[in-house]
Amino acid sequence: MRAVPRETDVVIIGSGFAGIGMGIALKQSGRHNFVILEQTRDLGGTWRDNTYPGCACDVPSYLYSFSFAQNPQWSRMFPPQQEIWDYLRGCVDTYRLGTHLTYDAEVTGARYDEDAARWDVEVAGVGTIRARVLVSGAGALHVPHLPDLPGLPEFEGTAFHSSQWNHEHDLTGRRVAVVGTGASAVQFLPKIAPQVEHLTLFQRTPAWVTPKPNRRISRNERDLYARRPIAQRVVRDLVYWALEARGAGFVWSPKAMGPLERAARRHLERQVEDPGLRATLTPDYQIGCKRVLLSSDFYPALGRDNVSVVPAAVTEVRPRHLVGADGVAHEVDTIIFGTGFEVAGSLTQLSVVGRGGADLAKRWETAGAGAHLGITVAGFPNLFLLLGPNTGLGHSSVVFMIESQIRYVVAALDLLDRREAATMEVRPHVEQAFRAKTQSRLADTVWQAGCTSWYQDEHGRNVAIWPGFTWRYWLATRRVRSRQFLFRSAAGCQEPMQ
Repeated sequence: MRAVPRETDVVIIGSGFAGIGMGIALKQSGRHNFVILEQTRDLGGTWRDNTYPGCACDVPSYLYSFSFAQNPQWSRMFPPQQEIWDYLRGCVDTYRLGTHLTYDAEVTGARYDEDAARWDVEVAGVGTIRARVLVSGAGALHVPHLPDLPGLPEFEGTAFHSSQWNHEHDLTGRRVAVVGTGASAVQFLPKIAPQVEHLTLFQRTPAWVTPKPNRRISRNERDLYARRPIAQRVVRDLVYWALEARGAGFVWSPKAMGPLERAARRHLERQVEDPGLRATLTPDYQIGCKRVLLSSDFYPALGRDNVSVVPAAVTEVRPRHLVGADGVAHEVDTIIFGTGFEVAGSLTQLSVVGRGGADLAKRWETAGAGAHLGITVAGFPNLFLLLGPNTGLGHSSVVFMIESQIRYVVAALDLLDRREAATMEVRPHVEQAFRAKTQSRLADTVWQAGCTSWYQDEHGRNVAIWPGFTWRYWLATRRVRSRQFLFRSAAGCQEPMQ
């Protein structure tokens, strides 16, 4: 592991899109005194961890890159995991971030020192790194969610989560249970179904699935983008506005989702001939309330002779069986959980303590996860979140949101420098007003249309989704409003507000 400085200006947690993008932006703004802490031995975040068969993005490749570093070499409309991972590695090389990256540096906690106006960041096996600014790029969907099933520790076979795929475990001839029908399951299930002796899918709730137009991008098209980046920019803009137009149904009224629902129903009818199976796979909730999935091979895989669908949740694990809510026991030797991630993400797994001993995880547990613009939290000076609460998307690319947030953070640091202040902290009433407005806007959207989804916390509050168009978020974050923040000098004295 590269030597870690004991003191630096900015600490960035995580080396996925958010952490790498933040590092590039700092360098481009003339700031070179920072470190990116990565808990594993390689960069990449989501696209390093998820290596399951068929893993790919469900956002068009034209949008799944930084706007300043377009990739002309995507092979398909929806890029596979390895290409995205390679893209991130390329960004690190191109922008020379290697000297700022420290691997095997797991952040276990961070505490704000009010007297010094610094963050003390605890790194396992290293000790404390002191920083003026702390930026979390740890990600919102990173910690695997494993259901608390009775008997799971006594299971005699092999069990793993899709994001921790056991490549040493050969599935050939196995009796496999897949638990969950989310975005990961619809990708890996069609790939493994031909290998296994039998596959049992436990479906608690059916998902809406629409076709995935995953066309191959020709060599001629890729050569054109390499020679004429403006051509790829035009296509990128067209795709962006097409997705924003589709987002109107999500944002304005559930009734506007009618065309998308009809397309999903036609897709199901065309690919599933068995009326009984078709009924089992037909959702009974408003399309868009849960994540809409893209796949052109999921339904055909479920129609295979060696695949069965159990329309029930798993209630018990026995040494060689899984038991569904219908009471039927199914013999299996392998369990694959496609059960998603903890919605609050990695940050709540840490002990982040701000001014006055405020504990971020405990606050969010009580009041629900929230931050002003999803970026700043009252009581936590100089702490900035990337892809924080209510900045996820259901219709477009989160990379767009990340770039908006990164620009906002750099503008905040510029503001700190101009005011010659030590810290800035969003005012409590500003954060509360933003949270209230966000929840109010969500109330009339498709995401609150009567279903339960991972977008919501245990209290039913949607803490994941941005309730609007992405261009509106860009407008909201295009500049930092100084009146919304409290500035302090190093001595702790409040700076005069303007």
